[in-house]
Amino acid sequence: KDIKGARNRKRRAYFVAKRGLDVILASVGLVFALIPMACIACLVRLESPGPAFYVHNRIGKNGKPIGLLKFRSMFQNAEDLIESFTPEQKAEWEENFKLENDPRITRIGMFLRRSSLDELPQLINIIKGDLYIVGPRPVVTKELERYGENKEKFLSVIPGLTGYWQAYARSDCSYEQRMKMELHYVENANFWWDIKIIFATVGAVLNGRGAV
Repeated sequence: KDIKGARNRKRRAYFVAKRGLDVILASVGLVFALIPMACIACLVRLESPGPAFYVHNRIGKNGKPIGLLKFRSMFQNAEDLIESFTPEQKAEWEENFKLENDPRITRIGMFLRRSSLDELPQLINIIKGDLYIVGPRPVVTKELERYGENKEKFLSVIPGLTGYWQAYARSDCSYEQRMKMELHYVENANFWWDIKIIFATVGAVLNGRGAV
């Protein structure tokens, strides 16, 4: 009992400290990112009509709905284009919730995704408390169903801008492997691992490895 209690207190302290540090880092990062973000927004609108940003609805801690801010990387009629997918593309979409060669993505959108710059606006989500810098990546309802009896465990922590799966595997693994990595992080999260994940994420983005 005492060992379990001490572990729980240590874990609670970790998450409280993590939240405070994340707000500071995200606020500083947002100040430095404002000009690059303004340039990206202009490029997005120059290539295709429509808003530069969009909100993607995901599921946060304890099942709370959250709206992730992103730069728009697809054409405005992206949802309509799903109807024109080939049977192979539809099967790939159902299995992995993404396509390797997605016809809905714009040229600037492809660059933003490969560099992960499409997720810069999520610094605002971190400040709001929707995200940590490091945590399991938030999912949509269909993806959550794949977690089965592990759904509550997956939703027990605030999701992250990046995480164990994104840093070390990105698109180079199956969805089943991704789920195992996410759950492993939830069970064993700690500061040193967070630091390693942040550096690994930077390395993966700079190398263009397994872009998501």
